[in-house]
Amino acid sequence: MTTRRTLLQAGLLGAGLSQVPFTATAASASVAADASAVGSPDVDDPRFTLAVIPDTQYLFDQDRGDSAPLVATMKYLLENRRSENIVFTAHLGDVVENALASEFAQVDPVFRLLDNHRAPYSVLAGNHDIDSRTNDQRGDSPYLRTFGPDRFRRMPTYGGTSPGGYNSWHVFRGGGRQWLLLAMDWRPSDEGFAWARKVIADHPRLPVILTTHDLVYADAGPAELSEHGKRVWEQLVDGNDQIFLTLNGHFWPSGRVVKQNAARNDVHLHITNYQDRYYGGSGMIRLYHFDLARNIIDVVTISPWILAKPVSRRTALEQGEIELTDDANRFSVPIDFDQRFAGFAPIAVRPSRPAARLVVPGTVAYWRFDGSAMDRVVDHSGQGNHLTPVLLSADGGPVPSDEHHPDQPGHGSWLFRGGKRPARGGYLRTADDAPLNALTFRNGYTIEAFVKLADGDHAWQGLLSRMGTGANAGKTGGDPSEPVVNLGFSGGLQAQWAVYPADRNDIWTNWGHEMRAGEWFHLAVVNDGRVSTMYIDSSPVLRNPATRSNGLTTTGEHWLLGANHYDRTIEQSFAGQIGELRIVNRPLADREFLTA
Repeated sequence: MTTRRTLLQAGLLGAGLSQVPFTATAASASVAADASAVGSPDVDDPRFTLAVIPDTQYLFDQDRGDSAPLVATMKYLLENRRSENIVFTAHLGDVVENALASEFAQVDPVFRLLDNHRAPYSVLAGNHDIDSRTNDQRGDSPYLRTFGPDRFRRMPTYGGTSPGGYNSWHVFRGGGRQWLLLAMDWRPSDEGFAWARKVIADHPRLPVILTTHDLVYADAGPAELSEHGKRVWEQLVDGNDQIFLTLNGHFWPSGRVVKQNAARNDVHLHITNYQDRYYGGSGMIRLYHFDLARNIIDVVTISPWILAKPVSRRTALEQGEIELTDDANRFSVPIDFDQRFAGFAPIAVRPSRPAARLVVPGTVAYWRFDGSAMDRVVDHSGQGNHLTPVLLSADGGPVPSDEHHPDQPGHGSWLFRGGKRPARGGYLRTADDAPLNALTFRNGYTIEAFVKLADGDHAWQGLLSRMGTGANAGKTGGDPSEPVVNLGFSGGLQAQWAVYPADRNDIWTNWGHEMRAGEWFHLAVVNDGRVSTMYIDSSPVLRNPATRSNGLTTTGEHWLLGANHYDRTIEQSFAGQIGELRIVNRPLADREFLTA
């Protein structure tokens, strides 16, 4: 198979030829982007995009090229800067084919489309941009005169260049944090590598994306280091844990591989290049869609030039080049960013907060499990609604744990080891004379808790319940054997708030979505005196009843935490962890939740 790696490595093809005037057949680089369509990205949105432009050399090949595809790419990046939240663009080298001043004169105005709208980008020299026999100490060149320090000085993301001017560093912001991007020459010298290591050392908390021209290739199967790539890995990547992603061109076909560095962390190495395809790659770009909330990078490959053509004018060949959807060109990279960057940029643990600060007006019960004695859980509200444990089996009582939700005020929890058939584990209950037992919450209420569910069959387990059935309270609607109040989980781990309102004869139910076992979440139910709304992680769920209801029915009996009952029989206790639980005798806004 003929690949980029098997062709001439020499980049100075035709360097001695006369500089032939460029005669593009499509739109020229002087075409300005529609300024009205250009917006600024939201650099604090956890979803942002890094655009990558690989080898464009065939578009600028003496009199044989055409700038139109790259012009279309630049216009796409500008016109979609806001909608795709494009925060930075990186070119991977081989900007032109023969390193001629006339070719750089052709490409210069194309990049000025980005300059004119202050859209930040980086460029690096590939082997076709300079004399490929030299390293980054080569001195002056048409490339350096076009893409040297003078071009980038006014760019807010530009940090500086190595002494020879061929390596540069940039810091851009995306997802509410800063990212360091290195744009390294085709052949960095030892001094160039030392410079790059110092740049990284000077930014010890920033994740690093390394862009260069030659690093990995993918003739068949997973990508692997080229001979020069081995040097880059040894001198720069392996010992610098901050480098988590590398991007290079030069070779084809596209590919990727994951290698572990010296710190035993993953480094994702990607090769992207389309010059071998129709029309020199048709100005194809890679869009790296980062999503810090979902811990993933979604990668797509498109040709804005072909996309911009009317459908009626696209040839059959062009239709197949609009977007590449094979596994090498459309894929997702799962990365737990906080965990991957923890070695150099650990996330500060939110400090614990004193219980007294969380006793807001109207608080009638506030139970925490950070350091609670095992024979009694104190009610920090001051209302005297303390909890005592009840065992269903000799070996199944709750046990203390240091685990907790990251936004939880108290740093601790209890692990409940509940089960059923037969009922086992343990739960907590209020005293028979606790003031909470009599409350009907006619003015509304807020109940919130931090929870982590356990794996296994724990269908219809209860988190919080009131002893007493609908029948005990004189209710005849629904199933009167159900408890008058129950906050629990279905067999599918859907949160459920099922209650007999004080002013209704039937059960009113709020349903959440299915939760995942083993993950902490915050659960809240708020009633404003008319309707009840369930929140999961401060987001309202869909299935909240709109019919008005008021208050909670009570039989004057105790509350249960970590269990529910049917016809007054406790069939199982809770399985999972409970961090803390607060009950307030009024509705709270989400900004007043314990997570705030």
